[in-house]
Order: sequence, then C-alpha cells, then structure tokens
Amino acid sequence: MDITEHKENGVVILDVSGRLDASNAGALEQKLFGLIDAGESRIVVDCAAMGYISSAGLRALLVAEKRLASRAGTIAVCGLTEQIREIFDIVGFRSIFKIYGTSGEAVAALA
Repeated sequence: MDITEHKENGVVILDVSGRLDASNAGALEQKLFGLIDAGESRIVVDCAAMGYISSAGLRALLVAEKRLASRAGTIAVCGLTEQIREIFDIVGFRSIFKIYGTSGEAVAALA
C-alpha cells in the first residue's frame, strides 16, 4: 500500500493505492490520527487505486472516522471500485461515510 497526501481547498486528500490489509492498516490509521491530531477536520480517502481492503483496513477507517466525528469533522471516501463498494455495502459503511465518485466531488462537498 502507498499513501500520498495533498491538500485542496482546505481538504486533505489521501490517495491510497494497492492492498489495504492487516499488514499495513496500522500505517493508514496512524496517518489519519496524525492529521486529526494536527487539527485537520475534513479528510478525503481516495480509493480509486486501491485493489483490496480487508477488515483491518475497514477498522482503520472506522476508528479514524469516530475520532474525527468527536471533533466535529468528517472523513469522506471516493473512487470506490465495484468490489470495494460492495464490501462497503455489506458492512454498512454507506450509512457511516460520505461516499463520492471522485476526489473533486468530495472536495467540493466538504470545502
């Protein structure tokens, strides 16, 4: 998994590529916690280049969303492949996360 970060209109965008699984979910969680602890309140996780997400990856997103929600912030996700979208549907994440087609749409909604 690779994570690249950039900021657009005050919204932090994390591009996550590759496989997000138990071997690297902690790295994403720490990245998200670092941003939240630094005062960021609007974060987009772009999954367009993500090939796979395990339960550990889902947990990392959920824990970060709960931490950020307690500070009146939000995490949005975008670029879900059909496979990852199906996983989000099965575990009920569509009711937890704001989901957008592209990072541009997500940034426009959060900015």
